[in-house]
Amino acid sequence: MPWIWRSDGDYVRDLPPIRRIIPFIMRGKNEAIAYFQYKLDVSRTEDFIEKFRQSTGKKITYLHLAIFGAIQTLARKPKLNRFVAGKRIFQRRGIWISLSAKKAKEEDAPIVTVKRLFTPEQSLGEIFDTVQEAVELSRSGKKTATDKEMQFLLRLPVFLLSLVVRFQRMLDHFGLLPASFIRNDPLYASLFIANLGSIQVDAAFHHLYEYGNIPIFLVMGRAQEEVVVGAQRQPEVRKLLPICISLDERITDAFYGIRALEIFRQIFEHPQEHISIPTSQEKGSSDKGTSYDQ
Repeated sequence: MPWIWRSDGDYVRDLPPIRRIIPFIMRGKNEAIAYFQYKLDVSRTEDFIEKFRQSTGKKITYLHLAIFGAIQTLARKPKLNRFVAGKRIFQRRGIWISLSAKKAKEEDAPIVTVKRLFTPEQSLGEIFDTVQEAVELSRSGKKTATDKEMQFLLRLPVFLLSLVVRFQRMLDHFGLLPASFIRNDPLYASLFIANLGSIQVDAAFHHLYEYGNIPIFLVMGRAQEEVVVGAQRQPEVRKLLPICISLDERITDAFYGIRALEIFRQIFEHPQEHISIPTSQEKGSSDKGTSYDQ
């Protein structure tokens, strides 16, 4: 049956009745949205970033660490890598991450969106290279397949464009949307990451796009020093990075999401325990992603 077959996911058959019926009760992502807000202690993270940069020459940032942490978390907690389509829940094939970046640090500069497939075996250095290549390609002005599709569609009259979009949504509902369309569209992904801290903006909760099938949106803000209660219950100044996460709770429950966020937090706050820094002779080869069994 076409509505339980898709090019980007496998129909989850062993769900409990309450989980199967939820998409019929909560029909849209934003009707089922759950919000999580964290402040990550990046005191050790900044030291790790500096050492990694000096050793490899790769100017990694919080964004690259967030992508690494998200990949490992999704691998460890696969129920987060699910999505709802046609009121049914699917397990996504592969870890696809979309992110946005401005073409230049100017108010009127356009925002580019990129999407890439990642694996848990990729090193932090390899992730850096993949992201840089994707962002540079988008900033180069070279038109992608998605750009060409949108330019063509926007030439249509409004009423005809509306019919095309409705037809596309119908195909998506029944699992008939072509694989090439899904593969190129950044709103068909496991996760969307927006790094507002790169433009010195605070984190904010983002809605989930009803279009496409992204169930998680992660927004990073700017890191700032704050006074916190230390180990000896004495005030300490720490650098904290705020993140805001929006989750489509139809794919899994909030408790599962919280446990997954703890894995992400541990990786981000203690990267030296999860990522080895390659020496000058091992650049790009030894900082392999770890598998998490605990």
